[in-house]
Amino acid sequence: MVFFGSGRGGNTSGKEQLTLKDVAELIQKKECQRIVVMVGAGLSTPSGIPDFRSPGSGLYSNLQQYNIPYPEAIFELSYFFHNPKPFFTLAKELYPGNYRPNYAHYFLRLLLDKGLLLRLYTQNIDGLERVAGIPPDKLVEAHGTFASATCTVCRRSYPGEDFRGDVMADKIPKCPVCTGIIKPDIVFFGEELPHRFFLHVTDFPMADLLFVVGTSLEVEPFASLAGAVRSSVPRVLINRDLVGPFAYQPHYNDVAELGDVVSGVEKVVKLLGWKEELQELIKKETEKVQKFKLKMLLHSSFLLQRVSRVQRNGRIMNQMNSA
Repeated sequence: MVFFGSGRGGNTSGKEQLTLKDVAELIQKKECQRIVVMVGAGLSTPSGIPDFRSPGSGLYSNLQQYNIPYPEAIFELSYFFHNPKPFFTLAKELYPGNYRPNYAHYFLRLLLDKGLLLRLYTQNIDGLERVAGIPPDKLVEAHGTFASATCTVCRRSYPGEDFRGDVMADKIPKCPVCTGIIKPDIVFFGEELPHRFFLHVTDFPMADLLFVVGTSLEVEPFASLAGAVRSSVPRVLINRDLVGPFAYQPHYNDVAELGDVVSGVEKVVKLLGWKEELQELIKKETEKVQKFKLKMLLHSSFLLQRVSRVQRNGRIMNQMNSA
């Protein structure tokens, strides 16, 4: 664990450095009730999703199999219109439903359930925050979402789930009205950020605690938000490395828990005394998912039986006509 209070850009003002225990006590005493959270790819790697920048394991490193000129091209509109196949191959891997939220996601859900989460700002496009039960009004998906999609020609909007079947079947989704390519509302390079991103103008000045979890804080303008809270507001970094203003402009009330993200979150949960409550939440949500999967399995089995019956009846009719 690393604590900050001095150094380049720091402002100690004779005040004691905060610890993770101090932050937990502030939450327990209800002195922090408007918590803003910023998260990146490191939140989802424990769910099995590779992050974008880790050498050898990052998605950028693994994009060579898609035969693109350079990794970033997969998120460039000009290349997308030239060849959308690589993006949809990647989309098939990342599409909601392929992965499950992990311990850290459910910690954020517990903040919500306790009325402490002002807003969750995420760089991730995997949708695991939604799966964990964070409602859209509490979310700012800074780099877009698969939950909705837009025709690149007529600009009609559609629920993302409408085209899941096409993506899973390795088909390029097309608009049923104009036949233009349907693009999930993922923010490509050069595109404007979602309008909801600008909620930060009011959210960050209101925040009384900031958690930064699993992000390199390299991509702007998202990265600069870490410096947008008031100087009196504690900032907690739970991350593999020291990043952003925590490294180059630390405050006396910064706390950093470096290393494995889930382990860091587990320490926070233990200090808050929420361990059993969080375990119960995860158990309940896991059972809910299992019931849903069983329902979908039964539905798929029913559909297959219907198709089989129709095909069998068709063969019988053909045989009768031939006779």
